[in-house]
Amino acid sequence: MSTIQQHVPVGLVAAGLVGRAPGERIMGTETEYGVIAPGSGLTPTQLSAAVVTAMGEALEQLGSASAAAPWDYLHERPLDDARGFSMRRADAHESQLTHEGTSVAAGAAAKGGSGRILMNSVLGNGARFYVDHAHPEYSSPESTNSYDAAVWDQAGDRLAGAAARIASGRIGHEILLHKNNVDGKGASYGTHENYLTPRALPFDALVSGLLPFFATRHIVCGSGRVGLGQFGEKPGFQVSQRADYFEQRVGLETTLRRPLVNTRDEPHAQHSRFRRLHVIVGDANCWGVSARLRMGATNWVLRLIEAGRCPRVEIVDPVAAVKIFSHDPALHVQVPTIDGQRVSALDIQESYLEAAEAYAASDAEATGAEREVLPLWRRVIDALRANDTVADRLVEWRGKYALLRAYAARGGLDVEDPDAWEADQLKLIDLQWSDMREGKGLAWALERAGKAETVLAEADIVTAMTTPPANTRAWARGQAVTTFGSQLNAASWESLTFEANGPIERIDMPVPWAGTCEEVSATSPNEFRLGEFCSSINASMNAHTASASDPHAL
Repeated sequence: MSTIQQHVPVGLVAAGLVGRAPGERIMGTETEYGVIAPGSGLTPTQLSAAVVTAMGEALEQLGSASAAAPWDYLHERPLDDARGFSMRRADAHESQLTHEGTSVAAGAAAKGGSGRILMNSVLGNGARFYVDHAHPEYSSPESTNSYDAAVWDQAGDRLAGAAARIASGRIGHEILLHKNNVDGKGASYGTHENYLTPRALPFDALVSGLLPFFATRHIVCGSGRVGLGQFGEKPGFQVSQRADYFEQRVGLETTLRRPLVNTRDEPHAQHSRFRRLHVIVGDANCWGVSARLRMGATNWVLRLIEAGRCPRVEIVDPVAAVKIFSHDPALHVQVPTIDGQRVSALDIQESYLEAAEAYAASDAEATGAEREVLPLWRRVIDALRANDTVADRLVEWRGKYALLRAYAARGGLDVEDPDAWEADQLKLIDLQWSDMREGKGLAWALERAGKAETVLAEADIVTAMTTPPANTRAWARGQAVTTFGSQLNAASWESLTFEANGPIERIDMPVPWAGTCEEVSATSPNEFRLGEFCSSINASMNAHTASASDPHAL
């Protein structure tokens, strides 16, 4: 496949474009957990509120803290579209009104027996944990590379599991969380990624570069699913949890008429300089190796797009292709391109990988964390192409598929017969794969047993449960919670608001890589007064304001 020479502004790949240091990119994740408590009589929203409320105690047990400060929605504009318009509120689905919060029935307080109900919590590690409609959602703090993004994502899973255990004791019924994307009844909930991109990059260039990649990415990092179709109405196993739920190429929605490329234009940073690419096509990864590759490969593709070096491939129907590829775990199926060729998902993924490998050879700015992704991506592609069993420990859907096939063989089921996938035992294994109760989840059991490749250090995940990334504004947010939590009046990705025996003070934080450990820390908490803290954040933000020659401002 040839290389797309997209028009990009001169200087677009200049140092520090989407991060403070060359090669960095601000990124993070959002995970909605499936939630249920059999016999409790509580709604999913009430259960979610119980889990969010319990997070404070979970963090206290870890020596950290959370703040019950309301979320500041001032900068939230979920109806702005990257194509240059805004959707009318009257035309929006209620799930799109994320800037208006979520309410919960008062009955949850009585049944929870713990008094105040929290719908939002800001965590000491810089993350947000809140009720997103009918799910508890963990939004990770801003990080600068795919390794850190995966580490803080996995840390969120452990925190959510700990909060669910505490909440279970409070309501008198066991609350089950699942890190998956489907409820088996036709509904899907999201695992989203966010990547800072330059506003100077034409949005059409993003779309053309991302559509083939997103139509095939799940073959290297999907989490697998028993059942085909949104309701699982057809028997079988497929590569992706989310593939059956996408209905258009490009669009603003996230919960209906889902697009492969989401157009929400809500940068959580300086609007004139940045976009936030809001990615909704991904599966919830329990395995760290798949989470790392999911974000690392995407970061490389964004670098290729920004440099005008994407492979030239255009699928006739990428929306159909994402389903076709997902329904073929053998990875043999091919789809037509507009130039009359037929290509497989592996062909497309390898074309992106080869372009990234070639670019990396001449790109001195790529960080070590991102260079580590390329050999992992190569190992995955080669193992899948050879149908090598090493793929069973490198790719989450393959690991699940191998476990299901082994169980079926012991039970005398012929998995080559589609009807065999109707067996309740296989559906239960699929569900238990993502069970977040301690010692119950099969995905994590395989990791502990060494049956999955380990690419994230255990010590890093443990640290990330209570400590924010040191090199982004998440550090300032985390410090605000742990040091000044009682004075924190409100918070958001872009601001902190304090009230301390006087007027309310709002601190804007529009630069994601300012407000770092180096810039806002004190020798000890006793020496760190609120006024000094706020002044240090302001000074840091001002120091990173774009100048006329700054490539961010192109």
